[in-house]
Amino acid sequence: MTSSRPYLIRAIHEWITDNGLTPYILVDASAPGLKAPEKYIENGKIILNLSHSAVHGLQIENDWIMFGARFDGQKMEVHVPTNAVLAIYARENGRGMVLENGDTDTPPPTDTPPKGVKKPHLQVVK
Repeated sequence: MTSSRPYLIRAIHEWITDNGLTPYILVDASAPGLKAPEKYIENGKIILNLSHSAVHGLQIENDWIMFGARFDGQKMEVHVPTNAVLAIYARENGRGMVLENGDTDTPPPTDTPPKGVKKPHLQVVK
């Protein structure tokens, strides 16, 4: 299955926007392929405004978030890998979602039970 991360980002973005609030994303600035203004990176992270009034051509795809915006009056195309998004939230009240680092859809191994727990098994009874 594909990662649920981009679907969650799109859903939370829509929810925030539908409620008349401003969607922001917190991004890991060390992510390979990130194209964003370095001037606004602090402590290895950057916060980006994804409101329709702040960006143009917003595309939240499965692998990338892409949009155009102005920073200090200069046009820039921004590219954010979806796996670099650490959180999406409303600027006004902080409500939103924190996303775990790495692949959020990796299930725990099913072939190894925790220590002290016996692995269940089925037996055919005739």
